[in-house]
Amino acid sequence: MVKEGSASLDFIKCLPKTETHLHIEGALPWNLLEKKDPQRFARHPAFRQEDYRYRSFAEFESILIDHALAFFDSSESYHEAAKAIFEIQCKQNVKYVEISFHAGMIEWLKIPGDEILSAIHAAIPNDLEVRVFLGMSRNAYNSHLAPILEEAVRSWDNLAGIDLHGLESLPMETWTETLWSQAKENGLILKAHAGEFGPAANVRHAIEKLQVRRIQHGVRASEDPAVMQLANDLGVVFDLCPISNFKLRVVDSWDQHPLPLFMERGIACTLSTDDPLSFNNSLLQEYRVCHEEIGLSRLQLAQLAANGFEAADLDPSLRDRWIREIRTLVEEADP
Repeated sequence: MVKEGSASLDFIKCLPKTETHLHIEGALPWNLLEKKDPQRFARHPAFRQEDYRYRSFAEFESILIDHALAFFDSSESYHEAAKAIFEIQCKQNVKYVEISFHAGMIEWLKIPGDEILSAIHAAIPNDLEVRVFLGMSRNAYNSHLAPILEEAVRSWDNLAGIDLHGLESLPMETWTETLWSQAKENGLILKAHAGEFGPAANVRHAIEKLQVRRIQHGVRASEDPAVMQLANDLGVVFDLCPISNFKLRVVDSWDQHPLPLFMERGIACTLSTDDPLSFNNSLLQEYRVCHEEIGLSRLQLAQLAANGFEAADLDPSLRDRWIREIRTLVEEADP
C-alpha cells in the first residue's frame, strides 16, 4: 500500500501531524502482545495482512476485544501500552494526540477508570501533547457503569472529553443527551462516532441532540447534502480514518471515499488511524493513501494536517507554531 522513497513521502514525514481519532485498546502495538504471550502471538494473523478486509463490524469488534483482553489487565498495562503508542506517534512527527479508553473495560477488568486515566497520563512524553477521552457504547448506561460515567464527567482530573462508541444499530438512549449536556457544562470536549455504518441521520442527531462538534468518521453524511451543510455551518470537524473505512467496507473502493467531497463542501476533516492493532496501519500510511489512492494533492494533505491543529485543545501559541511550520513546508515543497 505504501511505497518508500518518493518526494511525497518525504513531505508527509516532515509534516507536523495530529492523531485525533485513536482508541488505546485498538492501538495496542503487536510487539507487546508477543512479549506477553510469545507462544500465542508469535505469528501475525490474517487480519493484519495488507489486503485483509473484514466481513463485518461484528467480526472486527470480536477480534479487537479478544486481543485487547489478552493484554490489558491492570492500570500498569495501560501505562505500558500508552508509552509504546506515544513513542510510535513521536517517530511519525505527531505533535498532538487525542486518545480514548473504553468504559466497558472498567466493568470487564474491574479497574477504576480514574486509575486507567492516570496511568495513560503518566506515560505522556515531554515532547507530545495528549488529551485523554472516555469512550462509551450506546448501551453503556447500566447499573455498574452509570454512576462511574456520571462521576467521570463531573470530577475526573485530566479527562479531556467523552466519545460515543459502538454499534450504530443500537437505539440511541435518552441518557446520552443528559450526560453529554453535563459534560459540556463541565467544559469537556464532546465527540461521537456517527455516520460510519449508520445513516447520515445519526450525524445530525449527534450534532443537534448531543451538541457534538467532533464527529468520529461521519462518512455517510455524504449521503445527505443537508447534513453536510449543517456540519459546515456549525464548524463541525470530521475525524476520518480512511484505511479503517476501506478495511471495514464502509466504502467499497477508494474512489468512493467522500473525503474529497467533504473538503470541497468546506467541512474540516482530519486524518487518524482509529485502531492500528486491527488494521496494521500507521498515520504515514493514512496520508499516503489519501495522496495515492484518493487523489489528494500535497496542498490538501497539508490542509488536513493544519485542520488537526485547528481542532486541537492547544495553547494558541503552540497551535500557531505548528500551523506556521506546515505553511513553510508547503511554500518550500517542490511543485
